[in-house]
Amino acid sequence: MPKLIIDNIAVEVADGVTVLEAAQSVDIPIPHFCWHPALGKAGACRVCAVRMMEGPVKGIQMSCMLPAQDGMVVSTTDPEAVTMRRNVIEWLMINHPHDCPVCDEGGECQLQDYTIAGGHGIRRYDGKKRTHINQDLGPYIQHEMNRCIQCYRCVRFYQEYAGGTDFGVMGSAGRVYFGRFREGQLESPFSGNLVDICPTGVFTDKTARFRARYWDYDMAPSVCPGCSLGCNTTPVARYRELLKSIARRNEAVNSWFICDRGRFANGEVNDPQRPRTPLIDGVESSRNEALKALLFRIAQTEERYGTGSIAIVGSSRLSLEAALLLPTLAELTSSGALCYFASEEESGRTLPLFQLLTAGRSASQRDVRESDCIVVYGCDPLQDAPMLALAIRQAWRNGATVYTVGDGISLPCDVTTVDRLDAVPLSDAKNPVLIRSAADIPDQLATTLHQHDHLKLAVLFPAANSYGASKLALKHLGVSFEQAISSGDIKGVISVEADIPQKLLEGIPFVAALDWRMTETVQAAQIFFPTTAWVEMKGTFINHEGRVQRFNKVMNPGVPIRGLDPAVHPPHIHRTAPPGGEPQPAWQILAAVIEGLGGELITEPFTGEWERLRGLDAECEGVIINDI
Repeated sequence: MPKLIIDNIAVEVADGVTVLEAAQSVDIPIPHFCWHPALGKAGACRVCAVRMMEGPVKGIQMSCMLPAQDGMVVSTTDPEAVTMRRNVIEWLMINHPHDCPVCDEGGECQLQDYTIAGGHGIRRYDGKKRTHINQDLGPYIQHEMNRCIQCYRCVRFYQEYAGGTDFGVMGSAGRVYFGRFREGQLESPFSGNLVDICPTGVFTDKTARFRARYWDYDMAPSVCPGCSLGCNTTPVARYRELLKSIARRNEAVNSWFICDRGRFANGEVNDPQRPRTPLIDGVESSRNEALKALLFRIAQTEERYGTGSIAIVGSSRLSLEAALLLPTLAELTSSGALCYFASEEESGRTLPLFQLLTAGRSASQRDVRESDCIVVYGCDPLQDAPMLALAIRQAWRNGATVYTVGDGISLPCDVTTVDRLDAVPLSDAKNPVLIRSAADIPDQLATTLHQHDHLKLAVLFPAANSYGASKLALKHLGVSFEQAISSGDIKGVISVEADIPQKLLEGIPFVAALDWRMTETVQAAQIFFPTTAWVEMKGTFINHEGRVQRFNKVMNPGVPIRGLDPAVHPPHIHRTAPPGGEPQPAWQILAAVIEGLGGELITEPFTGEWERLRGLDAECEGVIINDI
């Protein structure tokens, strides 16, 4: 391991680590634009200059391009290096517009930070600036090409890392242009990462344009609920409106990036038609009145139809906290069925695959990125879980062979198509991974897993907490709601964020629903409680590999300022909650119902075997459930 000295601090790093990374490891900042941990080095911006005082290399060098070597003595404060960095910043700023006050990147701009930190506070250039015509890149990405400093991060990510082909660099010298041959929406399902990866304001989030500055944001570490991968995000809100989501680094899961599906999924949270008020038979009521009505109808249903006439139904998108309380509620209502899946199809597709995920067999996104042999079997990751397709591409870029079993599978890399699973040479691979969606399981899959102990399995479950729902369903002998109603004994349903089709609710006289979406179940319910979305509460999901991850509250529930009808002003009264601020986390509503039924007061859902999750930090990589 090379040993070197940086600014009089002794540093020891692994082979292949650059001087820039070595300096970062001991908190010595070196300005950089083109270098990025996920993209590697390019040497394009020339702003990371340092002076090599002693060792195998001497003089001014670009720290992002130079591997650390034994005996190096590095100075980041040498006057010649400082002058070069200041000059490079000045050159970059010659054509940069004076538009920081109207740029959405203001406050979170790397160029702003390094311009001031580099000592370039006064502009000497008074000539004519180079200008470009911007392109319309679709509804999500705003293009402002005049702000470009030619760091090449965008094209390196889009083409090399993500495999996109409709965006690139054109021109030469100071006339280079980053865009498309023709205007149009970017085709890559990862195009939104251009916003995060650009160190200046060339690419910004069009959906949140001109809405707020960085210091105005409400933000917290969170987990994307768009699929079962559990990618880490930082949602951004203001005035009770979810503005955008930013990728949050987690090397065990999504690394540095997220897909566009998760990034631009703000609509349901901000939906003006989102149900936000408790209802009794379609009439708005208070939370206490709705609770009393629910308790009365539970008793009425049991008296009229007997014990076992009520079904408790959860779902795969329900937080772990609420899912853990469903068995207690089922016990107090003498429930005839405890259900974590609405349809028999979802239950039949999910539970058998979950049972194949024994300890140590489940594959994370990091496992996929580090694999040398990947088999995609009967699923399309680019459609079901796009970030897994991006992980497959990284493995392929590192030399892995990618096999697809069956037709109709699209991946951003070269693949070898085979007709049968046993045609893949799994025995020759050191770290093979098999990827399968929650669908019917041929006997061949179980046989293959049994034959190859070193083979890991990545399952694309339907929803964010499918793993947790499956674990609880097996533990508490849960059945699907569709199977429960087949007996004809179910006459009442308490649905907790479950998507029950209307046809399954026909003939059931009593339906109560807790949800934050306007679903068919909510529309059919006689009693309704609004719940908070994931960005409005603190909660937990278990992702596809069994990784338990905490997400924190980003914003308070309530109608966004922009969602208020200007013709109907809120009443001029003192109130503790904003308009539409009645939603509560589902587990808190369930705790109130349990207490009303004579159960114990619940202030903490993680008890017993789950108690060790109480201190889980949303900033950590998460913990594997089998390790708890």
